[in-house]
Amino acid sequence: MLWAIAAGAALCVALACCLSYGWFAAALARYRRVYTDEAGMRLSEVFLFVDARQLWTANVLLCVTCAGLLYAVAGSLVLAAAGGVAPIRATHLLIAHLRRRRHARFDAQLPDTLLALAAGLRAGASVPGALRHVVDHSAPPLAQEFGLMLREQRLGLSFDAALGNLQARLPSEATGLLASALRIAAHSGGNLAETLDRIAALLRSRQQLRDRVLTLTAQGRLQAWVVGLLAPGMVAILAYLDPVSMQPLWRTTPGLSVLALLVALEVVGVWWIRRIVDIDI
Repeated sequence: MLWAIAAGAALCVALACCLSYGWFAAALARYRRVYTDEAGMRLSEVFLFVDARQLWTANVLLCVTCAGLLYAVAGSLVLAAAGGVAPIRATHLLIAHLRRRRHARFDAQLPDTLLALAAGLRAGASVPGALRHVVDHSAPPLAQEFGLMLREQRLGLSFDAALGNLQARLPSEATGLLASALRIAAHSGGNLAETLDRIAALLRSRQQLRDRVLTLTAQGRLQAWVVGLLAPGMVAILAYLDPVSMQPLWRTTPGLSVLALLVALEVVGVWWIRRIVDIDI
């Protein structure tokens, strides 16, 4: 009778393992598909033509490496699992950072481009002709975005739809002002060159004010980094100097609870400081 119970229990465990493996494999496949689709779309928005499957492989290797290093240093499966899950969105954060940098470069290029566009219009060129001249003599990302807009028009897309796609790829106030000015000029006429000059002056003054604010808040942003790195740095130094005394921190339940609280407080503190110094202009 005892052998029958043990065999039944073993069979139930094996069945549960098979079912859980099948569910986990299906969930992993769905997440991989969503991950690669989202990463591919984000990469195309910043004109980075990289295979999203390679990013998935690199992300998996990063997660496994982090988990292995934490387990080798701390010897805790809980910390290893947490360290393996932490960088799972690392590539998306990197793409978001590249996208913000691209938008900032586009906004910095836009005032001079608007002045060049206004000069072309005053010289008698049409809007598409002036845009082609700007594309030929500009650097990325502005040349890429305007060039894509012109190619969409050549493929049969309307001017309004091409402007809408440009505004969707670069959802900033500067792009909205440019799109509105071009739409109004296309439908109602008017002195588009003068309008572009005024928009360029407005954008340049806002950029100067934004740079001044960034300079004045540089100390606060540096404090956020110092506060964020102080506690992890102290933990690493103490673990190196006295590893025996630090073992309970990641080998016991109270120690893991303290680490979790430390991470939560660090994240909240850095986020709060960044919110204070992040002034929207």
